[in-house]
Amino acid sequence: MHSQPNAQELINALELEEHVEGGYYRRTFQSDRHPMVETERGQRYLMTSIYYLLTRDSPIGYFHFNQSDIVHYYHLGDAIQYNLISPDGTLKTVVMGSDVVAGQLLQLHVPGGVWKASQIIDGPVGYGLISEAVSPGFDYADMEMSDRQKLTVQFPEHAELIEKMTQG
Repeated sequence: MHSQPNAQELINALELEEHVEGGYYRRTFQSDRHPMVETERGQRYLMTSIYYLLTRDSPIGYFHFNQSDIVHYYHLGDAIQYNLISPDGTLKTVVMGSDVVAGQLLQLHVPGGVWKASQIIDGPVGYGLISEAVSPGFDYADMEMSDRQKLTVQFPEHAELIEKMTQG
Protein backbone atom coordinates (compact mmCIF):
# COMPACT_ATOMS: atom_id res chain seq x y z
CA MET A 1 0.00 0.00 0.00
CA HIS A 2 1.33 3.44 -0.97
CA SER A 3 1.49 6.22 1.57
CA GLN A 4 -0.35 9.42 0.76
CA PRO A 5 1.79 11.72 -1.42
CA ASN A 6 2.95 15.07 -0.09
CA ALA A 7 1.80 18.29 -1.76
CA GLN A 8 4.81 18.63 -4.06
CA GLU A 9 4.52 15.01 -5.22
CA LEU A 10 0.86 15.64 -6.04
CA ILE A 11 1.67 18.88 -7.89
CA ASN A 12 4.25 16.99 -9.95
CA ALA A 13 2.13 13.89 -10.58
CA LEU A 14 -0.92 15.90 -11.69
CA GLU A 15 1.21 18.48 -13.58
CA LEU A 16 -0.35 21.39 -11.72
CA GLU A 17 0.68 25.02 -12.03
CA GLU A 18 0.04 28.08 -9.88
CA HIS A 19 -3.41 29.64 -10.26
CA VAL A 20 -4.06 33.40 -10.27
CA GLU A 21 -6.68 32.96 -7.51
CA GLY A 22 -4.26 30.99 -5.28
CA GLY A 23 -3.50 27.28 -5.12
CA TYR A 24 -2.61 25.10 -8.10
CA TYR A 25 -4.60 23.80 -11.06
CA ARG A 26 -4.61 22.08 -14.45
CA ARG A 27 -7.37 21.92 -17.01
CA THR A 28 -8.20 18.27 -17.53
CA PHE A 29 -11.12 18.48 -19.94
CA GLN A 30 -12.93 20.68 -22.43
CA SER A 31 -15.92 19.47 -24.42
CA ASP A 32 -14.32 19.49 -27.88
CA ARG A 33 -16.87 17.02 -29.30
CA HIS A 34 -19.83 19.38 -28.80
CA PRO A 35 -20.69 22.68 -30.47
CA MET A 36 -19.53 25.79 -28.66
CA VAL A 37 -22.14 27.62 -26.54
CA GLU A 38 -22.95 31.25 -27.34
CA THR A 39 -22.78 33.52 -24.26
CA GLU A 40 -22.94 37.29 -23.75
CA ARG A 41 -19.13 37.29 -23.71
CA GLY A 42 -18.60 35.07 -26.74
CA GLN A 43 -18.40 31.38 -27.53
CA ARG A 44 -17.52 28.93 -24.76
CA TYR A 45 -17.04 25.21 -24.48
CA LEU A 46 -20.14 23.43 -23.20
CA MET A 47 -18.07 22.34 -20.18
CA THR A 48 -14.52 22.44 -18.87
CA SER A 49 -12.97 20.72 -15.87
CA ILE A 50 -9.88 21.26 -13.71
CA TYR A 51 -7.99 19.81 -10.79
CA TYR A 52 -7.62 22.43 -8.04
CA LEU A 53 -5.27 22.05 -5.08
CA LEU A 54 -4.80 24.17 -1.96
CA THR A 55 -1.69 23.56 0.16
CA ARG A 56 -0.12 24.84 3.38
CA ASP A 57 2.12 27.04 1.21
CA SER A 58 -0.83 28.31 -0.85
CA PRO A 59 -3.83 27.80 1.48
CA ILE A 60 -6.33 30.33 0.10
CA GLY A 61 -8.36 30.56 -3.08
CA TYR A 62 -9.03 34.31 -2.99
CA PHE A 63 -12.48 35.77 -3.58
CA HIS A 64 -13.40 35.70 -7.23
CA PHE A 65 -16.56 35.84 -9.30
CA ASN A 66 -17.46 33.65 -12.26
CA GLN A 67 -20.32 33.96 -14.75
CA SER A 68 -20.65 30.17 -15.15
CA ASP A 69 -22.05 27.54 -12.80
CA ILE A 70 -19.37 25.43 -11.12
CA VAL A 71 -19.70 22.02 -9.47
CA HIS A 72 -16.83 21.11 -7.12
CA TYR A 73 -15.92 17.49 -6.34
CA TYR A 74 -13.82 16.70 -3.27
CA HIS A 75 -11.09 14.08 -3.81
CA LEU A 76 -8.60 13.81 -0.97
CA GLY A 77 -6.53 15.49 1.70
CA ASP A 78 -7.64 17.97 4.33
CA ALA A 79 -11.04 19.62 4.31
CA ILE A 80 -11.59 22.93 2.50
CA GLN A 81 -13.89 25.70 3.74
CA TYR A 82 -15.81 27.75 1.17
CA ASN A 83 -17.24 31.23 1.73
CA LEU A 84 -19.90 32.19 -0.80
CA ILE A 85 -21.43 35.67 -1.05
CA SER A 86 -24.61 35.90 -3.13
CA PRO A 87 -25.49 39.08 -5.03
CA ASP A 88 -27.93 40.04 -2.23
CA GLY A 89 -25.10 39.80 0.35
CA THR A 90 -26.11 36.48 1.88
CA LEU A 91 -23.03 34.63 3.17
CA LYS A 92 -22.97 30.85 3.07
CA THR A 93 -20.06 28.91 4.58
CA VAL A 94 -19.65 25.21 3.84
CA VAL A 95 -16.89 22.64 4.20
CA MET A 96 -15.88 20.12 1.56
CA GLY A 97 -14.23 16.98 2.85
CA SER A 98 -14.58 13.27 3.43
CA ASP A 99 -16.39 13.45 6.80
CA VAL A 100 -19.92 13.41 5.39
CA VAL A 101 -21.34 12.25 8.74
CA ALA A 102 -20.13 15.57 10.23
CA GLY A 103 -21.80 17.49 7.37
CA GLN A 104 -18.83 17.90 5.04
CA LEU A 105 -19.71 17.90 1.35
CA LEU A 106 -18.33 15.70 -1.42
CA GLN A 107 -19.98 17.94 -4.04
CA LEU A 108 -20.71 21.66 -4.02
CA HIS A 109 -22.60 23.69 -6.63
CA VAL A 110 -21.68 27.38 -6.86
CA PRO A 111 -24.03 29.27 -9.20
CA GLY A 112 -22.64 31.82 -11.60
CA GLY A 113 -22.75 35.30 -10.11
CA VAL A 114 -21.64 34.29 -6.59
CA TRP A 115 -18.38 35.52 -5.02
CA LYS A 116 -16.35 32.51 -3.88
CA ALA A 117 -13.29 32.06 -1.67
CA SER A 118 -11.82 28.87 -0.25
CA GLN A 119 -9.28 27.97 2.40
CA ILE A 120 -7.72 24.68 3.40
CA ILE A 121 -8.51 23.67 6.96
CA ASP A 122 -5.15 22.86 8.51
CA GLY A 123 -4.90 19.12 8.95
CA PRO A 124 -2.44 16.26 8.92
CA VAL A 125 -2.03 15.99 5.14
CA GLY A 126 -1.20 19.62 4.27
CA TYR A 127 -3.36 19.90 1.15
CA GLY A 128 -6.89 19.49 -0.17
CA LEU A 129 -7.62 18.35 -3.73
CA ILE A 130 -10.85 18.91 -5.62
CA SER A 131 -12.03 19.00 -9.22
CA GLU A 132 -14.32 21.59 -10.74
CA ALA A 133 -16.71 21.18 -13.66
CA VAL A 134 -17.64 24.54 -15.21
CA SER A 135 -20.59 25.14 -17.55
CA PRO A 136 -20.53 27.02 -19.83
CA GLY A 137 -16.83 26.26 -19.91
CA PHE A 138 -14.34 28.43 -18.04
CA ASP A 139 -12.87 31.45 -19.76
CA TYR A 140 -10.83 34.14 -17.97
CA ALA A 141 -13.08 36.77 -19.60
CA ASP A 142 -15.93 35.43 -17.41
CA MET A 143 -13.97 35.66 -14.16
CA GLU A 144 -13.28 38.67 -11.95
CA MET A 145 -10.73 38.63 -9.15
CA SER A 146 -11.88 40.59 -6.15
CA ASP A 147 -10.82 44.12 -5.44
CA ARG A 148 -10.79 44.39 -1.63
CA GLN A 149 -12.06 47.97 -1.50
CA LYS A 150 -14.80 47.45 -4.09
CA LEU A 151 -16.00 44.22 -2.46
CA THR A 152 -16.01 45.80 1.00
CA VAL A 153 -18.13 48.71 -0.27
CA GLN A 154 -20.53 46.23 -1.89
CA PHE A 155 -20.72 43.94 1.17
CA PRO A 156 -19.68 45.99 4.26
CA GLU A 157 -21.22 43.39 6.59
CA HIS A 158 -18.51 40.95 5.43
CA ALA A 159 -15.55 43.38 5.65
CA GLU A 160 -13.52 41.22 8.06
CA LEU A 161 -13.87 38.10 5.88
CA ILE A 162 -13.15 40.08 2.71
CA GLU A 163 -9.98 41.50 4.31
CA LYS A 164 -8.78 37.96 5.07
CA MET A 165 -9.79 36.38 1.75
CA THR A 166 -8.56 38.94 -0.81
CA GLN A 167 -5.07 39.71 -2.07
CA GLY A 168 -3.32 42.89 -0.98
